[in-house]
Amino acid sequence: MARIVAITSCPTGIAHTFMAAEGLQRGAEALGHTIKVETQGSVGAQNTLTPEEIAAADVVIIAADTKVDLRRFSAKTVYETSTSAAIKDGQTVIREALARAAATAGQVSASASGAARAESGESSGYLARVQQAKAAQAQARRGPYKHLLTGVSYMIPFVVAGGILIALAFAIAGYRIAFYDTSNLTTLTTGFSANPLQSVGAALFVIGAKAGFLLFVPILSGFIAYSIADRPGIAPGMIGGVLASLTGSGFLGGIIAGFLAGYLVYWMNRSIRLPSNLAGLLPVLILPLFGSLIVGLLMLYVIGTPVALLNQALVNGLKDLQGANAAVLGLIIGLMMAFDMGGPVNKAAYAFSTGLLLDAHNPVYLPMAAAMAAGMTPPLGLALATLLFKNRFTPDEREAGKAAWVLGLSFITEGAIPFAANDPFRVIPSIMVGSAVTGALSAFFGCQLHVPHGGIWVMFLPGVVGNLPQYLLSIVVGTLVTTGMLFVLKRPITVEQERLEAALA
Repeated sequence: MARIVAITSCPTGIAHTFMAAEGLQRGAEALGHTIKVETQGSVGAQNTLTPEEIAAADVVIIAADTKVDLRRFSAKTVYETSTSAAIKDGQTVIREALARAAATAGQVSASASGAARAESGESSGYLARVQQAKAAQAQARRGPYKHLLTGVSYMIPFVVAGGILIALAFAIAGYRIAFYDTSNLTTLTTGFSANPLQSVGAALFVIGAKAGFLLFVPILSGFIAYSIADRPGIAPGMIGGVLASLTGSGFLGGIIAGFLAGYLVYWMNRSIRLPSNLAGLLPVLILPLFGSLIVGLLMLYVIGTPVALLNQALVNGLKDLQGANAAVLGLIIGLMMAFDMGGPVNKAAYAFSTGLLLDAHNPVYLPMAAAMAAGMTPPLGLALATLLFKNRFTPDEREAGKAAWVLGLSFITEGAIPFAANDPFRVIPSIMVGSAVTGALSAFFGCQLHVPHGGIWVMFLPGVVGNLPQYLLSIVVGTLVTTGMLFVLKRPITVEQERLEAALA
């Protein structure tokens, strides 16, 4: 019986984090091993691993789509994979991790026996090559896309909180709040003294738009850089993100600034050599100072203006999309939102739509509407199917269908994952077709969404959704298409199969 410790983490820190933990726990139990899983979710680390548990572990599993600090595990065999792999087949992940640990133990044993006849320099050189190979593999597994997702995961809470506060401001005080002069914040209490509701609405708008949205690009840039270069990258990344906002290069400029700061600081950290008595200055002074200086100058004099022009051209092109052309964009966004149900492809579509929505100079609302509608459709279609075609779903799936209603209405696409994990070749095509139809219809009708999250709970706030009847129609039609596809692709479960499923549950 092996002793295993693990960490799970996903970009949003909500569903995938905990579903991956459950997948690993079930896999370990089925194979007769013990496991403790630390979840690094949106509420922070839970079930935290102790130093004693780490020391006693035979292997460490990192099932994560974002950066995880591995310094606690420097002396252990670490097996890295994605949350999706842990959700789909926890037993395979456990087996592969233990195989990696056994192979590493074999290498160390061979090295130790060879040490009896080798010089210590040869042994240490071999171990150094092993460590370099492991570091190269880890770096290849992370890659630029994982760094981007790390930035997006830290950005999302600012986007969601700011967006919903703006929606509430509009509901309370109307759209003219968006044009309210907030340069002097004392007017929040004096300017609308005759109308307390408008005063509260103005305050909510300032909190959401002038504080929450003001931070989202710097947070994105700073944590992309953090994912690449660790803590020394945060300051240059965030400063680059602020300059991206000031130069008008917006979301695209913020992404470029984050990668530029991260890789620059990463390179400097490995290139600059200082005497041991000055080494402490590197992370707190030299790297942040020179990283910020170089990134700042490049953003102001080289990157900012061209990217601002590119951003403007993209925005103008999207604003000109109408009818069939807009429907194609909505269809693509819909396919991406349903493809991995909250995973990297879904997050790429969401980040693209959110970036356009939050552009301070030229916001575009159509992609965000398509993204949220298409993200709601998969759980809703599955929930309806479990209600209408009970004989095509197991008892556990029918029970999950009740929760899927709430998840779908709340724009939590991950509600479809349990169904897709059980029957991916029928469920995933079904939800992709339904979401594609929803996204295409939403864009074709010219629906616009002014907040980045909230599902049905924000739709009826005044001014949040443009063309609300057509928007609701798009969601209903996509839900029905998903349900119809499930009826066609899934086959009735026999009584024997249902009994077997119930016995295994």
